Amino acid sequence: MDRAALYHNAIERRRAFRLPGYVTLTEAGCDGPWVSPIQISSGNLTGPMLISKDWFDAPSARLHRLLLLQSGYMPGMPFNVVIDRALKLAGLNRADIYITPVFKLLPPKRSHSIRSEDARASFEAVTRYELLGRRPIAAGGDAIRVLEHFAIPHIPTIHPSARGMDYDTRATLLAQAFAQI
Repeated sequence: MDRAALYHNAIERRRAFRLPGYVTLTEAGCDGPWVSPIQISSGNLTGPMLISKDWFDAPSARLHRLLLLQSGYMPGMPFNVVIDRALKLAGLNRADIYITPVFKLLPPKRSHSIRSEDARASFEAVTRYELLGRRPIAAGGDAIRVLEHFAIPHIPTIHPSARGMDYDTRATLLAQAFAQI
């Protein structure tokens, strides 16, 4: 199967994946030809892969739906500010990379804690089908733990939204991870 067919398979798996207490992209009005809307701008199937915890929360996805359906992300959020700075340091842009969350559903609130077994179920059902032979960069403890659980070789790094460090420090650490690909 070619990469496009494998990607389509991952989209269909995401559409079928459900867990009680979480909202699907379809239910939030954010479904489309992607596994995660962030792939509207960061969906290069051969580029470096960055895996983080989740994409967005259900209330925010509904509130910002139109903007999210245009670019797949909110430019002013710390997560995205740090990614954009890291990409600039690495000589890349969003079109060069592939970003995906471990957890494919939308939590009921911002910064919601996702149970490890739920994150692993999502990875098993969907995210593993997005790897396409790539060694991903795992951004943050949640992504790192899931990849370690499944013994997936990866490059661990800081989550772009990690507290306790300024944007430039986080961007530098993330750019260093991109340099390892």
